[in-house]
Amino acid sequence: MAAATRVFAARMAGLAVFGPDGESIGRVRDVVSALSIRRQPPRVLGLVVELPTRRRIFVPMLRVTRIEPSAVTLATGSVNLRRFHQRPNELLVLGQLLDARVTIDATGAPADLVDVAMEQMRTRDWQLTKLAVRERTGRLGRRGPTQVLDWDQVSGLGFAEVTGRPQGVQQLLALFDTMRAVDVASALHELPTKRRYEVAEALDDERLADVVEELPEDDQKDLLAYLDDERAADVLEAMNPDDAADLLAELSEVDKDRLLGLMAPEESAPVRRLLAYSFDTAGGLMTPEPVVVGPDATIAEALAVVRNPDLPVALASLVFVCRPPSATPTGRYLGCVHIQRLLREPPSTLVAGALDTDLASLPPTASLADVTRYFAAYNLVCGPVLDDEEHLIGAVTVDDVLDHLLPEDWRESGLPEPEPGSPNQPTHREAR
Repeated sequence: MAAATRVFAARMAGLAVFGPDGESIGRVRDVVSALSIRRQPPRVLGLVVELPTRRRIFVPMLRVTRIEPSAVTLATGSVNLRRFHQRPNELLVLGQLLDARVTIDATGAPADLVDVAMEQMRTRDWQLTKLAVRERTGRLGRRGPTQVLDWDQVSGLGFAEVTGRPQGVQQLLALFDTMRAVDVASALHELPTKRRYEVAEALDDERLADVVEELPEDDQKDLLAYLDDERAADVLEAMNPDDAADLLAELSEVDKDRLLGLMAPEESAPVRRLLAYSFDTAGGLMTPEPVVVGPDATIAEALAVVRNPDLPVALASLVFVCRPPSATPTGRYLGCVHIQRLLREPPSTLVAGALDTDLASLPPTASLADVTRYFAAYNLVCGPVLDDEEHLIGAVTVDDVLDHLLPEDWRESGLPEPEPGSPNQPTHREAR
């Protein structure tokens, strides 16, 4: 298929990026352009590419040899692995230009920018040449048909105008809708603060909670402080209790107590219990919402519970069997059933007949080192936490352990840089 010489930027989001020999590099997450001078079409500087490690890097457009509907091909598989940082003279086309409010010069009508076309010139440089805009009509801001105009036929795309005034997020949300929460969090982290706040305001509580859980700690606290107290409490309620407790533990006592007081009592109660433990103990690491069934439940009923697509994979690996009540702290803990055992037993069999009663449990005071050794010794991804009276009070999962074992900035830095001279480490920094 022939390479395209004109491409709409929004269609590039998520495209696979390959080296010349077909080696996978990552996926396109944004397009970087220079600032427009005197309303001239700005030059496209390069692409923001997300590596499999979720690190975002800059790839100059001169390295791009082909842009096809399904993939982008580079001239070389050797790329600069330094993390992308936006410079003052740059704009993110998807992150900052889409949804900008502009004016159509010919009619003076207000419009929303829904896409931007980039075109390769004879010099091999790429420029942003065309704008797809949708006119706002009527008193209620109804939108008319989309029309494609030249860059210089539209006003309102100066740097101060784009970065200084309120901006819609419909097109950006449409891009985020196909992405996992962790990828949306990575994109938000790279956006300017203003755009990050605008996106946060537009996301519903459940989606925002999922994204906040994946953000670096400083971004979490910044967003929570930006939201009004009622919205912040709603987002905390929608978060997993252990993640909400970790975030609240980083706030001042005054802010923590205020937000806990605004949360519904049934939502704040498990978070308060978690906050009673140190963050580096089994009690501080655990989730208070493991999979729990009674001894009279059947294998089929237990499997129906772990089929829930919203249940984290690690939590779905173990079903805990307890006397009533089933909510933590439960009645007396009887044992657990591994998912592999559930898959081998007849559906009508009671879970009580498939119990693993020999698996050791963790006390809530167990240190992070003890929890780590426990997972390594028993080859588990989930383990029960019991109080002194043999009540199940929660479960620790391996992802929570890893969160605390990795460096604090692991979400921002991805995997370590390769040593100089390794195959993927370039000997020079590409200019941009």
